[in-house]
Amino acid sequence: MSDTPTRREIIEAFIPASPHAAQLGIRLASIGTDEAVLELPFRPELATIGRVVHGGAIGALIDTAAMAAAWATDEVPENPAGSTVALSVNFAAAADGVDLRAEARVARRGGRLSFCDVHVTAPDGTVVAHGIATYRFG
Repeated sequence: MSDTPTRREIIEAFIPASPHAAQLGIRLASIGTDEAVLELPFRPELATIGRVVHGGAIGALIDTAAMAAAWATDEVPENPAGSTVALSVNFAAAADGVDLRAEARVARRGGRLSFCDVHVTAPDGTVVAHGIATYRFG
């Protein structure tokens, strides 16, 4: 067994230690091969007006969820680095004072790139946003 962590082990440690994720309150709920579920509990500080969650917070949730799914493999990386190179977000409904759940899946892996789909839902199942992201390793 290797002492070098897998991509999944790296991301499981990274998200709770990320100052940005911590500031927003993003937490990793579950992770499996090529998929991750993240949660964003509602806090008044996330609102843009009234109790409606700001689109930037939702976009950050989508970006973080896509990153987590991209890293969700048992591969041991040569270089533990990566970045989002493309992100597109479509908003479907307002998130009015509710906790959010992002379900991210890798649609395709190719070389150093992973292409991810992310759906953000409210507790009642309402789709709040859909995102697609391209993540690059190394």
